[in-house]
Amino acid sequence: MTLEETLRRIVPADRSIEEEAWRRWDSIAKPLRGLGLLEEAVARIAGMTRTVEVDLSRRAVAVFCADNGVVEEGVTQTGQEVTAVVTENLSKGDTSVCKMARVAHADVFPVDIGVKCAVTGENILPRKVAHGTRNMTKGPAMTREETVKALEVGIDLMQDLKQQGYRIVATGEMGIGNTTTSSAVASVLLGLPPEEVTGRGAGLSSEGLARKRLAVRRAIACNAPDPSDAFDVLQKVGGLDLAGMAGAFLGGAAMQMPVVIDGFISAAAALLAARMCPAVVDYMLASHVSGEPAARLLLQELGLTPFLTANMTLGEGTGAVAALPLLDMACAVYGTMRTFEQISIEPYQPLH
Repeated sequence: MTLEETLRRIVPADRSIEEEAWRRWDSIAKPLRGLGLLEEAVARIAGMTRTVEVDLSRRAVAVFCADNGVVEEGVTQTGQEVTAVVTENLSKGDTSVCKMARVAHADVFPVDIGVKCAVTGENILPRKVAHGTRNMTKGPAMTREETVKALEVGIDLMQDLKQQGYRIVATGEMGIGNTTTSSAVASVLLGLPPEEVTGRGAGLSSEGLARKRLAVRRAIACNAPDPSDAFDVLQKVGGLDLAGMAGAFLGGAAMQMPVVIDGFISAAAALLAARMCPAVVDYMLASHVSGEPAARLLLQELGLTPFLTANMTLGEGTGAVAALPLLDMACAVYGTMRTFEQISIEPYQPLH
């Protein structure tokens, strides 16, 4: 699907089915709403998928891999060559998210959407839009055509995964320099100064953090992205990995399937998608709040509450994958536990 077709196809989740799922929860022989956000997540998934029979048995992790030209400004601890190494390791099943996904029974799909150099690996999905972005402190990170194409890579991947029978997708990324681009996106969309939204990423020194904040400020001043136009923000100070993830959120909504936000970078992509089409938020689940300063602010702007607060900053989709077993446990209660009526006990009554 094209970007325009996708945006036209997105409709809100089905509230009547969500309410039916809540009635199921309230009939189960346990304290009302005792599983908190997990009950809410299952009910929301029912509304997303248009069925009260919630089934998350097949799950995928889409990891969008790309390089960012802003690394020229000394905003990272490591060089761009690390993006290629980790992308190839994702293909081999030898990264943190791969180990966690194995435990969570999720399939990992590394997507080369913009790694600077050539990468090899039979499990890598070759979707390269460009060999990394341009240095956003000197001009737009991407052209309009590149931005559209990258968004459509994410959209098409979600369509493919839905056709393959996947029922929930976790988002992830790999791209040296992408906390800098995400900080620029967050600064513009939230209307906050770079100092409030820019953190140390993968372990910057104080000097490195100062360079990173300066790069974000320079990129915004140079490009003057329009806060009311998410596409303009993405093109000028975003990245190919952010665009792929934003497309995945849009595509997931169009396919009426839940998509799990990972951490700070994924949340920045989620907010970009939500600003393009507000109804897309109906299909998002927040997994955790990361240790980056803007992470909680982005989720608050989306109106979503995460399951976990574990101070995770690793990326790759690790936080999103960590939430999947929690959803499994919630689904086990929702789908198999007996009701008050079945065990002949007077049901709990709401206190309000």
